[in-house]
Amino acid sequence: MCRILAYVGPEIPLANLLLEPDNSLVNQALDPEGHPQLQLAGWGFGAWSKHHLQPDRPLLYRRPTPAFHDDNAGGVIPSLRASTVLAHVRAAAYDSHVVLADENCHPFSFEGTPWVIAQNGDVPHWQSLQRELLPHCSDTYLKQMRGTTDTEFLYVLLLSLLEGDGDDDDVQRAIETALRLIAEAMQKLDLAALTKLKLALVAPNRIIGVNVGLGHRGETDPAGDWRELRRSGPGTDDYALSMLLEPLYLLTGCNFEHYETSYDVDACPVEEATALVLASEPLTENGDDWLDLEFGQIVFVERTGSTITRRVRTLDV
Repeated sequence: MCRILAYVGPEIPLANLLLEPDNSLVNQALDPEGHPQLQLAGWGFGAWSKHHLQPDRPLLYRRPTPAFHDDNAGGVIPSLRASTVLAHVRAAAYDSHVVLADENCHPFSFEGTPWVIAQNGDVPHWQSLQRELLPHCSDTYLKQMRGTTDTEFLYVLLLSLLEGDGDDDDVQRAIETALRLIAEAMQKLDLAALTKLKLALVAPNRIIGVNVGLGHRGETDPAGDWRELRRSGPGTDDYALSMLLEPLYLLTGCNFEHYETSYDVDACPVEEATALVLASEPLTENGDDWLDLEFGQIVFVERTGSTITRRVRTLDV
């Protein structure tokens, strides 16, 4: 599995998110905790700061090398601060068909949209599915696609399905429509397969987290207890289903900036929270502090002034 990490809150040193914690995103690429797979196929981040010359555009950094082996990270990251961040470490099959290149590293960012995307997911047969999905894709975004990943094509599809100015309702409708189109294409082409969309769409002071997908037969409502299914072990259908059904995780609180070497925050009422982290797994010792974003849910996070608002909805798929 890949790993994602998104942050919104007070401007803090980027190293506090990506380098300093013992279980930082960079360190987990080599020394994972909750999930055993290493992330060796590249990494990247997008960061926004009011002090950037272009504060509404992300500073985008992507390299096709393992994060822990990136000799530039230690020089670049400690010089940066950010109030909104989306970071990703990439896992891929260990075979000759995987293309390791900058353009295949997350996050992806196109001209003409404030949204940047990264995901821990998989859309099987996505190249064949294009026969059905391309009519729904805008040339504005298709011509910006440079890589060979399912995530970048999903990004094209989602952006093409947006009808308004990218408000919460518009994004939710685009996510729901995209999943239905993928499911219909799989059924029509007899390519039904487990499809995992655990993604983050991020813009300045906004995070949208999505946890949705399709079961092994292309069904939109796969069922099961992910913890029990996980017991079957890697390589089984049940294990793959458990990875689909596992939540994403949200941590909200105050004074995140005071904890330079961990992901800890001070507990406070949700309406008083000043920072939020979205991650593929809980990153603090007390996992009970994290809110589960269950399968089939979408969360909308926005920072206004110094406070965070968080709304969780169930997707209609």
